[in-house]
Parts: sequence; structure tokens; C-alpha cells
Amino acid sequence: MRILLIAGGWSDEREVSLSGAVGIEASLRRQGHAVTLFDPRDGLTRLPQLVEDFDFAFLNLHGAPGEDGLVQAMLDRLGKPYQGSGPAGSILALDKAASKALFVQNNLATPPWLFVPVRFGSNHGDRPGSDLLADMPCPFGPPYVVKPNLGGSSLGIEVVREHGVLAPAVEKILREGRDVLVEQYQPGVEVTCSVLGGEALPLILIRPGEGATFFDYDSKYVPGRAEEICPAPLPGDVSRAIQAVALHAHRVLGLRGYSRADFILHEGQAHLLEVNTLPGMTATSLLPQAAAVHGLDFDHLLARLIELGMRGC
Repeated sequence: MRILLIAGGWSDEREVSLSGAVGIEASLRRQGHAVTLFDPRDGLTRLPQLVEDFDFAFLNLHGAPGEDGLVQAMLDRLGKPYQGSGPAGSILALDKAASKALFVQNNLATPPWLFVPVRFGSNHGDRPGSDLLADMPCPFGPPYVVKPNLGGSSLGIEVVREHGVLAPAVEKILREGRDVLVEQYQPGVEVTCSVLGGEALPLILIRPGEGATFFDYDSKYVPGRAEEICPAPLPGDVSRAIQAVALHAHRVLGLRGYSRADFILHEGQAHLLEVNTLPGMTATSLLPQAAAVHGLDFDHLLARLIELGMRGC
């Protein structure tokens, strides 16, 4: 087929997107497809005219645009197939506060959280960080995980151990013009479960590298900085329970094609953190690792994603 590979964009995760696109392009060419790379940063408004010459769009965007559903909405209106979730599922998964509200509504365990919109911070003018949260007190105690409400790749995340440091950490993100999610820190091991075509793949257990308190950006993308074990060395009943939650979350958010759910496992209880609709596709990414253990090498994984995308499921 003639495939338009859409990667890059202008989010903080631009370089990760472009890095993954290199391997994707090589794989698609090995499979006999004609591939053209399109970077939305060069002009997203060119997409309607450009896409007319292609049979399929393969998305490898992270953050916005891409995971927010904007490009998917344009492709839907243009009648062009692509892999993965549609606009509604994409924005629900990307917005951590919105997805967590749906998780709770559907009895999926997720750490308690506080959502702080950027307008809240701007309304406080020059008030000091120490009383920034006076009108919106946190309903749980430290330690906290402070992160942008939109975004991924563990960018902008800070673990705050003391309550007195919470407000400055929140204010830092607000000053960047971004909404904030404050989450109750959960000790434990990190586990991820990918879903492909309505089936849960083998779990991956993650041990961050020395000096990392969580699975941060370097741990994710620098080879050797984290230990990723697949299949995860967990009791069978625990693994099956986590896979069931990943599948349930996939359906709750109205996703299709594929996704990856991230968990913290503490004393046998899995806490769902978030779901990714366009998981990373670099050489060190988690979805390709899980697919390989499942019996799908990278070429066959991409072929499966295209098949699902052409079928709209």
C-alpha cells in the first residue's frame, strides 16, 4: 500500500516520535509498502490535500497533536483509515483526570488524585506558592506524584515527599501553561500490559535503573537504564487479574486496535495509572517487547496494526 507515516509534531515527545518512525519506516518498506513521512510541524493544514494520495495513515505521534485525537478526527472526516483509537478514546486516555474519573466509575483501582487546572493558578496572580493550594486543599497526604495532566514519556513528573514542597511543584507546571495532576504516591513495582486486537499481551515488570525513583524518561529510552522483564515474574492469578483490568480499561475508554496500560503493583494490588493509545515504537519500547514474547516480531506487529486499522477495529 501507499502509507503516510505521520510522526514528529511539536510536543515534548517529538524526538521519541521521530526515533520510533525510523524503525517503523524500515519495517513497512520491508513489507513492500511505499512510505512517505509527514511531520505535522511542517504544516498540519497540508494533511487534507496530502492524504488523498495514500491508502493508509500510520500514526506515530506522542502527546498533542496525535494522542489528543486531533489528527484522528481529521482523518475520519477525510475518510482515510489509520491504526489505533479514534478521537474520543484518544482524548479520554490522554487526559489523566478524565480517564481516572472513568476508572473509578467502573470500579478500577487507581491512586487518589487532585486535578489543578491552569486557570486556577493564573487566577492567583502573584500569590506565593506556599498558599497556592489554600483554596483547593489536597485530600490526601504525602508523598505525592506531581505531573502534567496531558502528556507522556514521564516528562515533567516530580515525586514530592513533603507537603510543604507540593505547592511549588504544582506552580512550576502551572507557569508552563499546563493543567496539573497531583496523585497519591504508591510504592511498589511498575507493571505494564498491552492490549492488541482485544487480547491482553504478556505483562512486563519494570525495575528502574540505579538512582531513578520511578520509570522516568531516561529509564524508558536509554538502553540499559532499566530492567524490563517479560513475561513478568508474577503469580498467574495476579497476572491474569492485571490483564483483565487492562482489557476493561481499554473498553471503558472506548479504545480500539491497541493500547498500553501502566500499573503500580503493591502487596498484590494493582493500581491503574494511565492508558496510552499510541504506545512507543522505539527499539526499547514496551509494546514491541510484549508482542515479541507473544510471538509477533516487529514486522508482524505492524502488519497486525494495519489490518486492524483497515477493518476499523
